[in-house]
Amino acid sequence: MAASVVPGKRGKKSRRVRLEDIADKVGVSLSTVSRALAGEKGVRPDIRERILEAAKDSNYSVSASVAGKKVVLAASSAAMIDYVRNQFTLYVLEGLRDRAQALGLEIVTRAIADQAEEKLVLDDARADPDVAGLLFLTVDDEGILKATRGFSKPVVLINGDDPNMLLSSVSPCNRSAAHVATDYLIRLGHERILFLMRPGRRTIERRREGWQDAFRQHRLDCPDDLVVQVDDWLPELAAQAVGERVKKRGLDFTAVLTAGDSLAVGAMMGVQQMGYTVPGDVSVMGMDDLPQAAFLNPPLTTVHIPMRELGGVALDLLRESLTGLAHPARRVELACRIAERQSTGPARQPA
Repeated sequence: MAASVVPGKRGKKSRRVRLEDIADKVGVSLSTVSRALAGEKGVRPDIRERILEAAKDSNYSVSASVAGKKVVLAASSAAMIDYVRNQFTLYVLEGLRDRAQALGLEIVTRAIADQAEEKLVLDDARADPDVAGLLFLTVDDEGILKATRGFSKPVVLINGDDPNMLLSSVSPCNRSAAHVATDYLIRLGHERILFLMRPGRRTIERRREGWQDAFRQHRLDCPDDLVVQVDDWLPELAAQAVGERVKKRGLDFTAVLTAGDSLAVGAMMGVQQMGYTVPGDVSVMGMDDLPQAAFLNPPLTTVHIPMRELGGVALDLLRESLTGLAHPARRVELACRIAERQSTGPARQPA
């Protein structure tokens, strides 16, 4: 088992820490230390805790071998619906499975629609010694989150987070991503930018907050009536919402930022159905950068979300938790970038 070399004071390197050093510090045998660090049975809980603490204090790098183990991926109803309609969940799963293959892990996917189904998943995972931990995909339900806090095996959330910060999570940098997108539109001259969203998830609420942040940064008004909500992620609902807005208020906006690419598709449809052009009259910008975005007419400017990386990073975060060392829960957010195409342009000049 390899030990890490950590920088000491004044740039000097500390002596390599050995298992014997930890055994001497705790006052146990070398074999006991080895079993405790490997997570094997036969070590008293209090002794294991002392060994892990001594390893941590000594900056000993504990190898977390997960080869041959299983990880349960519990996917919410929202994730499963997205899997059928779009590719976001699909690409998260691809990244997760690629990383699992590299680590020699088996991914077992379970769907959870409610707390009863979640209880079954947790009970099965607890009873199966081959299950190393669990990943929860696109979960916001507080009842489900509450049941996973304090679970006996590591749990990591993907495309979501725990507001109490008791569970680690991996998600896109939703707030800053929407901020960057709105800033991009403002720098093109747009000051009346609709934000088209489906409410209900914290991740989407953070995108709305990022949209607001950019207005504040530029000292622009951001009235509530610029937020347009729809009941689902279907493009036709977005088209209907944009069309109704134009019928009631006229074209009182020059750009639309949507909380997802599917809504951007609908926004372009709605603008064009009302006899206006994209981007001549209205710029439209999405978020996600799904593959079809590049093939729309016009090709969609959007925010690229690192979907595949979400799954891989979540699995690495779970693997780190298996060292047995005490780590605080972490909220990892992955950077996003603008994919600039032809659906955005300078704001139209007033008539």
